[in-house]
Amino acid sequence: MRGSDHSQSAMYSYLSPDERVPADHPLRPVREMCDAALQQLSRRFARLYSRLGRRSVAPEKLMRALLLQVLYSIRSERLLMEQLNYNLLFRWFVGLSMDETVWDVTVFSKNRERFLRGDLAQAFFEAILQQARENDLLSDEHFTVDGTLLEAWASKKSYQKKEEPPPLGSGSRGEVLLRDTHECKTDPDAQLYRKSAGRAFQLCHMGHVLMENRNGLPVAARVTEAITDAEWETALEMLGTTTGQGGTVGADAGYDYARFVEGVRALGMTAHVAQHTKRPSSIDGRTTRHPGYEISLKKRKRIEQIFGWLKTTGTMRKLRHRGRELVQWMFTLALSAYNLVRLRSLTVQAANA
Repeated sequence: MRGSDHSQSAMYSYLSPDERVPADHPLRPVREMCDAALQQLSRRFARLYSRLGRRSVAPEKLMRALLLQVLYSIRSERLLMEQLNYNLLFRWFVGLSMDETVWDVTVFSKNRERFLRGDLAQAFFEAILQQARENDLLSDEHFTVDGTLLEAWASKKSYQKKEEPPPLGSGSRGEVLLRDTHECKTDPDAQLYRKSAGRAFQLCHMGHVLMENRNGLPVAARVTEAITDAEWETALEMLGTTTGQGGTVGADAGYDYARFVEGVRALGMTAHVAQHTKRPSSIDGRTTRHPGYEISLKKRKRIEQIFGWLKTTGTMRKLRHRGRELVQWMFTLALSAYNLVRLRSLTVQAANA
């Protein structure tokens, strides 16, 4: 029998968004881990808000909404608010009821700026890592480091001459480089840079990730100026603050320099760096003869999966924000989303084993 096309939109619905979401939906374990991490940040949230005045957007809901933007590759906050207005799955994840009014996009953006001042992305990232550590999913000995270019939200036409260039150059011997005489008017923190001779120059920031090798989880992240030495210096900084002595760190041939290898050894670690083929290598047979060296080179490739996810799903291929501080915030949040997805997969694997 044919059904009726009669609209019943005026009738009440007694089902909550939670009842609409399937019990086996992949976002359910992500929501549980996210809520556990946000619970640890409750006191930090309280310090960001005044006890007087009107109630603002709940910080927990704000953080969940930002995570959704990363997980579902939503390119703007305006589109995110549009999705929250009619998408039941999004409303459930954020914690909005069926009848609750969605925030204005400008109100949402202003509240996000408060998060930036509180450095909550890093705190959330560490809270997620703590859950992985409690489940024995992190290695404290074997790591991999690498960097990638993050294309800035700026045009090459905005890279123009400075009104007053500095008297001294930033080159290794004091040479005056292009970055000394020109700057990006749209995003002053972005630099014109290319990673290799065969690629085109682009206005960009440089993102760095330190990954543990057991399950391929990022454990540290930095965004720096796009310069040649940034990869080595930032890698040593992350290793010095995150790892302990006696471990190994893998890297590609771009890190095969005496400066980096000696810096790793000074930290009490072994550099499992891929040997450069076009110049003398800083790694010799004392390192390459061990089986662990080959294992590190194989594990090293998993860090490219992180960069691939960030740029295809995590909205980091073309940045949506300007200024290194805000780019660092969003880069860290995107890596938190990656860890949540990875932890969900690891949990499912463990349950099916």
